[in-house]
Amino acid sequence: MNILKEIKKNTIVLLLITIIVLYVILKDDWLNISKALTTMDVKYLILAIIVFLISVSLKGIANYLIVNDKKKITVREAIKHNLITQFFNGITPFSTGGQPMEIYMLTEHDISLPKATNYTVQSFIFYQIALVICGALAVTYNFIFKIFPKVTLLKYLVLLGFAINIFVVVILLLVANSKKTTQKLSNLCKKVCKKLKINGKDEEIETKFEDLYNGFKELSKNKKLSIIGIFLNILSLGFLYLIPLFVLFSMGDFTSLNVADTITASAYIYLIGAFVPIPGASGGIEYGFTQFYGNFIKAGTLSAVLLIWRFITYYLGVIMGALIFSLEKKVK
Repeated sequence: MNILKEIKKNTIVLLLITIIVLYVILKDDWLNISKALTTMDVKYLILAIIVFLISVSLKGIANYLIVNDKKKITVREAIKHNLITQFFNGITPFSTGGQPMEIYMLTEHDISLPKATNYTVQSFIFYQIALVICGALAVTYNFIFKIFPKVTLLKYLVLLGFAINIFVVVILLLVANSKKTTQKLSNLCKKVCKKLKINGKDEEIETKFEDLYNGFKELSKNKKLSIIGIFLNILSLGFLYLIPLFVLFSMGDFTSLNVADTITASAYIYLIGAFVPIPGASGGIEYGFTQFYGNFIKAGTLSAVLLIWRFITYYLGVIMGALIFSLEKKVK
């Protein structure tokens, strides 16, 4: 019951934020935006939605391969889990609600809690490494071609976000190195919590580091799975990053963007989104989009592309995840 109350509360907050963001986007250029939206080519819009669904499916397939037990879970169920995870990530600050729900859903398939936790940790590791690889490619591309000359401050924020993600991967690798290193890092975190006067977290910290260590231990037994899992996550992110290009095509603009610029801009936007503590990184994501894609797309079209892109990449996943979660809850 408490979970349902939390969902309702977060959903209301999300709706209020959405209304505010929509007002800010639409208030200055309503006529041009409405014109762009009403003259869209539907086939490219459908293609953009298909690309999003491919991205979701690739992540689901990666998670299915981690479980590696057809009797426990099917590819279809793994994709459904990914959408429900998107829903819980989408309505919680810093996307913190997805992993606990993912663990819970796996236990519903007669997978033990330790194994479910291990699988979820492995999924997180694959995604984090893929994110850093995509970020590295984007930063390198912009360093060479300098495609964002007018957004210096945001570029620094992107570099900071990239550095934080690298730091996370380094910590993960240190955890993977040995049980002794894991214990040292766990003790360090506990000391930091005590210094910051955050009490009652010792057992939770130890459990988290233990889960990470066990996750890496499982992955070390199957290097092929690690390579495939990371590759599928990179592909998933690549398709997700390409969606603005197809949305722009739907508005009849085939020249303002290319594939490399689109992927780079999207990678930068998602790196900045990590700093925004609001559900769905609302506000920060939209601002980043206008600043980075504003280098390529004219104002009226830019706002229209933003609205459609945001609906497909965020709200569509949240809505689909909510519907699937609701239907499964009713069935049970």
